[in-house]
Amino acid sequence: MTLEVETQTGEKFVGSAVLALADDVALTAWHVVADARAVWAVFADGQRVRALGFIDHDGKRDVTLLKLEKPQSRRQAVLVQKLQPVAARAYVIGAPKGYDFSISDGLISQTRMVDGVLQYQLSCPISPGNSGSPIFNQRGEVIGIASWTKSDAQNVSFAIPAREFTRLNISQRPTTWAQLAANDPAVPPARLIKSRQPTDPKIIAKEKTDAENYAAFEKWLNDSVGRSVTVVVQEPKQTNTFTFTVR
Repeated sequence: MTLEVETQTGEKFVGSAVLALADDVALTAWHVVADARAVWAVFADGQRVRALGFIDHDGKRDVTLLKLEKPQSRRQAVLVQKLQPVAARAYVIGAPKGYDFSISDGLISQTRMVDGVLQYQLSCPISPGNSGSPIFNQRGEVIGIASWTKSDAQNVSFAIPAREFTRLNISQRPTTWAQLAANDPAVPPARLIKSRQPTDPKIIAKEKTDAENYAAFEKWLNDSVGRSVTVVVQEPKQTNTFTFTVR
């Protein structure tokens, strides 16, 4: 399914998800909905179903379970908990640049520990809008969910193995988007936010100058006092991650 997400600030994005574990549960990447105030799931036949909120999530692993308003029979995907071997074929279905239900293929390039989390490194082309896309094997089973991609590399993307979703508590009472806003959670890492696709063409076309970017970041920091924040700094030869509380 394609996810239409409206954030707390009114911006609109497109992400992706897949129905699994139950007829009314969707699996996606946490950063896709971490600052949402409304989420709709759109299926390939055009049916639109409201996502009421999230059941459980793990921000470090970038996984979450969404609760849909209506059960969707005969749409569930099969999850594979066993880790897949390097060089296995992989297929991604999502909404790259907003082109929903697009399919791309590639290989599992490697399995790596990234920030303490085991992830698949993929050669599949993944673009903004693919966040939360299911990764399938050759049997059509879900082996993972697309999480993020290296912006300065070609076809170097990462997915969270499907087994991580089975660690979440599907029986929890869902947290609504209004409750999420009231709790004022920490904003997810910037490298993850980049993999969502804006639905407003004005957002896509607008390019900020360095001064505008810095001013926007400074304002964001001023508005984030008291929050726990993770900043990822990408340099030519290394990536540094810093977590701190804004004061």
